[in-house]
Amino acid sequence: MSFNLLSTASWYVWRFDTPLNGLRTIGIWSFLLLAILFITIFAALKKENRNRFVKRYVLCLSIYASLIGIAFLTLTFIENYQDDVFIVWLIVPTAILIISILSTIIFSAYFKNKTLKTISAITSIVVFIALLIIMAVRFQSGDSTDLNGLKNGDVNSLWLYLFAGIFVCLLIYVAHTFDKGYKGFDTRAIAYGGVSLAMSFALSYLRIVKMPQGGSITIASLLPIMLYSYIFGIKKGVVIGLIYGLLQAIQDPYIIHPAQFILDYPLAFASIGLSGAFAKSTALKTKPQLKFALGALLGGVCRFLMHFLAGVFAFSAFAGDQNPFVYSLIYQASYVFPDVILVIIVGIFAFSSKTFVSFIEGRSAVNEPA
Repeated sequence: MSFNLLSTASWYVWRFDTPLNGLRTIGIWSFLLLAILFITIFAALKKENRNRFVKRYVLCLSIYASLIGIAFLTLTFIENYQDDVFIVWLIVPTAILIISILSTIIFSAYFKNKTLKTISAITSIVVFIALLIIMAVRFQSGDSTDLNGLKNGDVNSLWLYLFAGIFVCLLIYVAHTFDKGYKGFDTRAIAYGGVSLAMSFALSYLRIVKMPQGGSITIASLLPIMLYSYIFGIKKGVVIGLIYGLLQAIQDPYIIHPAQFILDYPLAFASIGLSGAFAKSTALKTKPQLKFALGALLGGVCRFLMHFLAGVFAFSAFAGDQNPFVYSLIYQASYVFPDVILVIIVGIFAFSSKTFVSFIEGRSAVNEPA
């Protein structure tokens, strides 16, 4: 069944049939080229010049990722949603949000002007709240259920709300238990958080495969958020993951119920913030690859669990004669675990470099509680 699902999915590694797919193909290969370029230059530079190079490279890559994200949003609107007023109300403020987040990164990392930094940060928060309100108005109406060929009776609201509530509490408890030395979001955490969001958002458009009822395999789009959690701790990672989940809901919504939205988007991607759970493990101090891999696997399994439960209780009608638990298990596993495995492979490769490990640990040491 897993093979059948992947065979009916859409593949995007090399497609130029539409401008959007063409941009996606260019984006996939350009990001791979930029990654190779970074590794080559980083390895060739002397140790004392690497920090300066990384800082400038990350800024340039953030600008590039933001522009790519806005371009994808624009083409998505032009090709698919020209007559949908709701999508206009989502895409325009989302573009403003991306620009304001990028401005916050620049003002936080490169300028000392607190007024500009505060204005850009407040703009991001206001626009983000506006987006949440727009989404709430849209998806509370029940139209999204009808548009997907389902009836309200096909969705088990009781279990959806119950599991959503349980996992909100569990996520808060686990984050608090694993990350007791929490410090608030300082300038560095805000700047790196914005960079991680911009990178992951752009990479999420670079799909290798898109599944028929939502979900996709991407070019390691979750890696920036996992690295952020590894450096700054899982509490901050959960917050950044939650914001990223909401951006995913804006980017490519497949929402039929408020509780299904909570499980599939903010909770599923907030769980990715748990990827830093083993970063401070003393037992694995000499095995950074294993620390990252275990954390990434934990985040991936938790994300899978959220999607699995949403699939069982919101999308059981798609299972037909099959057991909805089995259907959801196979469907979600078909894209969640390949997506996580790609991230783990890239992460293990990166953490095999002593220079990379030294750089990451240097950033982590700055964020240790006093």
